[in-house]
Amino acid sequence: MTIAKHMNNMRKKLNQVREQIVQAAMAYGRDPESILLLAVSKKKPASDIRLAWELGQRDFGENYLQEALQKIEELKDLDIQWHFIGAIQSNKTRHIAEEFQWAHCIDRAKIAKRLSAQRPANMAPLNVCIQVNIDDEPSKAGIDLAELAELALEIHELPGIHLRGLMAIPAPQATFELQRVAFAKLSAALDSLRQRGIDCDTLSMGMTHDMEAAIAEGSTLVRIGTAIFGERD
Repeated sequence: MTIAKHMNNMRKKLNQVREQIVQAAMAYGRDPESILLLAVSKKKPASDIRLAWELGQRDFGENYLQEALQKIEELKDLDIQWHFIGAIQSNKTRHIAEEFQWAHCIDRAKIAKRLSAQRPANMAPLNVCIQVNIDDEPSKAGIDLAELAELALEIHELPGIHLRGLMAIPAPQATFELQRVAFAKLSAALDSLRQRGIDCDTLSMGMTHDMEAAIAEGSTLVRIGTAIFGERD
């Protein structure tokens, strides 16, 4: 495929996703500008990210640290907001603290403290979201709702990071209404944190298959990969 044809194909896909966000927002009384599109670029080459950037996309999500660091180096001439959306082990925190603007999958105080301590002093605090295991799935990462408030209060006090909100990957559901149930629980959890005096503004929820349900329940950030970049190898 030629570069021009590839760019036209990506332009079409990006515009379709953007239009879906606008239509869903309007259907549920939301301001489309209040919903950030995060392009999930894992397993895709840096050249694809550059094309998407040229088409106006600025926020990109990566799951695998070594792959992401290579792309960050290759694309350092672009003003990209990098989001780390994979699991975070202790040996990854320094690179995430130094190279990313967001981390979405915080579920332990230990990781939050390391990110805070390792964030360079000349950089703005790292934006973070707490990952909630909203459907209590044994195989999935994330904190239980019952433990959320305690962790959030602890993270809220750390100087090198800024608790922006919550993130979840609900279990797949067969209907639109069932998809909304889990997202509604996460939205209510964010409201509960606000009532405790924690100034959060982000609900990182919704992917290609359940984006509309997430927007209906207040998502402010949707994580879209396949619909923009196509199937991964």
